[in-house]
Amino acid sequence: MAGVSLVLDEKVALVSGGSRGIGAETVRLFAAAGARVAFSYEKARRPAEALAAECGGPACCIPIQQTLATPADGRALVAAAVRAFGRLDILVANHGIWEPADAPIAQMKDEQWRRTLGVNLDSVFGLVQATVAQMELQPRPPVPQASGHIVLISSTAGQRGEANHADYAVTKGALISLTKSLSSELAPKGIRVNCVAPGWVATDMSAATLADPDLGPRIASAIPVGRVGHAREIAGPVLFLCTPLAGFISGEVLNVNGGAVLVG
Repeated sequence: MAGVSLVLDEKVALVSGGSRGIGAETVRLFAAAGARVAFSYEKARRPAEALAAECGGPACCIPIQQTLATPADGRALVAAAVRAFGRLDILVANHGIWEPADAPIAQMKDEQWRRTLGVNLDSVFGLVQATVAQMELQPRPPVPQASGHIVLISSTAGQRGEANHADYAVTKGALISLTKSLSSELAPKGIRVNCVAPGWVATDMSAATLADPDLGPRIASAIPVGRVGHAREIAGPVLFLCTPLAGFISGEVLNVNGGAVLVG
């Protein structure tokens, strides 16, 4: 009896913020599943180039240097991916920033607020807008096959909030609302839009907080599975949502947090 595989043969995927952490693991899994993958990076050229080479080189995987802070930035990234591979079947909006230093709302600087919204939300709008426009240009496969997949990476902070990090929580909550709105709009057109909401994950962005001798153990002890997540444990569900096995899932927020936040 043949096994079940998560296959993305002949598909083209774009992963924003793909040079490290969750993004890099997503790139690896998508490439292993047979997709051609474009991914963005901002400054980490060497890790990005090494990852692309690891995943098959220019014919299979390419890094694209692109700042993501405005809608125009997002549209430019999609255009570059389409130029490289000729089409786009999957978007994973993974990039984002989180300021590790606490910023109580009474002291939060306008610059921090605007920068977080620009990177985490405004550029995602541009990514999604250009991706949908491209997908609608492409021939639609027979029903019930999906003609495209979009996965937005949110966070538990978008569901329950996060004290002293209101800027980040606002953007991640907005991505959940965007997922639901886009699902209602795009599912009839064959485009599946879903969201993955990670909890604490061991990445560069969270490294300083998790390494804190007081905060690190407290964070881990509050997670029922007893530890923080690994990047690959987030990338796996993202891959699943972009395969035919998830063809009847639309508008869903998939919580991947070790049981730390239970929401319906």
